[in-house]
Amino acid sequence: MQAPRRKTREVRVGNIGIGGDNPVRVQTMTNTDTLDIEASVAQVLECVKATEPEAFDYGSGQGAELIRLTTQTPKHAQALGEIRKKLEKEGCEIPLIADTHFLPLAAFEALKFADKVRLNPGNFAKPGEDIEESLIPFIEAAKKAEKPIRIGANHGSLSDRILQKYGDTPEGMVESAMEYLRIFQKHDYNEIIVGVKASDVLVMIEANRLLVKKMDEEGMNYPLHLGVTEAGNADDGRVKSTVGIGTLLMEGIGDTIRVSLTESPAKEVPVCYSILQATGRRITKTEFVSCPSCGRTLFDIEKTVNKIKLRMSHLKGIKIAIMGCVVNGIGEMGDADFGYVGGKPGMINLYRSGELVKKDVPEERAVDELEKLIKSNKL
Repeated sequence: MQAPRRKTREVRVGNIGIGGDNPVRVQTMTNTDTLDIEASVAQVLECVKATEPEAFDYGSGQGAELIRLTTQTPKHAQALGEIRKKLEKEGCEIPLIADTHFLPLAAFEALKFADKVRLNPGNFAKPGEDIEESLIPFIEAAKKAEKPIRIGANHGSLSDRILQKYGDTPEGMVESAMEYLRIFQKHDYNEIIVGVKASDVLVMIEANRLLVKKMDEEGMNYPLHLGVTEAGNADDGRVKSTVGIGTLLMEGIGDTIRVSLTESPAKEVPVCYSILQATGRRITKTEFVSCPSCGRTLFDIEKTVNKIKLRMSHLKGIKIAIMGCVVNGIGEMGDADFGYVGGKPGMINLYRSGELVKKDVPEERAVDELEKLIKSNKL
């Protein structure tokens, strides 16, 4: 069973709310050189529109809601200003997140141009430098700029100090993030989102569970960003991301997600929405149930499923079951709003809320009849 979603404070990132009563948000990250303004703008728009056939097989109508760009130098941070101007000319107001590492000056500059700044506790302060003293000027600057911060600890970039004490462990990841959270909280700044990511799915899951436990013990309710870093591409990347992110979402953990694929960023977005749909955390499209087919199947179910998806994927919140025969079809589609079931060779039976409403519809016009049935019934 799905656990209740963990209650967090709301953090505003540009025109988007994260945590609180907001839906779980979807984000991605550009892979362009941020200094290449035109290429970065084009890729942001691609991710926002998310209408490319290669990115969406059937078009969920949903795109990225936040975009992260790498800002490794002050000059890269400044480029966000030009990128924003061009996006606004296109009518796009998506929040831009600056991803900073190693160079605090870039983080300070990013506060001027980004809607949120990501800090990596593993590489923000210099080795041997007092962490609190190094953070205080940035905290004050963030307050003045009124910009939220993501404290993002990665399994692969823990500081030497953390590694020496905790090793390369979930405990080390969590302590790396908690150190920063405690300092920000001590200095009365709470516009924070936190994330602990790893390329190992089990490490990522355990780290997030432990982080929630630690935050609860210390009275912290910051929103969480979920993701499996360096998940890979194709099926491997999608499966790892689904297992890691999906497990935590089912446990009520997570307020914003990113699927990290070695592919075009636009291809990450539909996977995010599919994970949210499958876990019931955010319904943005039609839910389809279909059998794998067997020797009893009475029609070309793969072709039919694709045809129905193409025509009906825009019906948000409706569940449609496509079953090859009546043996399992009726029972398996019990909670579906509409059913398309093989009754006999060449004939389809149509169901509404588990009840047979049209019997022996010729297969060649059964999809049309299903569409008419759905349009005539407001559930």
